[in-house]
Amino acid sequence: MYYVPDGTVLCGYYECKDCGSRFLNVQVGPSLVCPYCGETPDMEIGPDDEMPKVVEAAKLIQVVRDEEVERYDKLLSLAVTGGDYEWF
Repeated sequence: MYYVPDGTVLCGYYECKDCGSRFLNVQVGPSLVCPYCGETPDMEIGPDDEMPKVVEAAKLIQVVRDEEVERYDKLLSLAVTGGDYEWF
């Protein structure tokens, strides 16, 4: 699971079009490689190997700022774990 560090004031809320996972990331951009189903390419390739393809399937839904970051982080952890966590 991917969570943002304490004290984060700006992050992106993403949804992967391939696996449907939603997550927060401190990188904010139009799309990212999904941490759940995407593979980070190994750029150390041999002369006979193909260049790896980077698939950025996770699309930015919303930019989250300030105190909303902590609220989104707690809500996502509650949704993933199903635990009893006081989030408000």
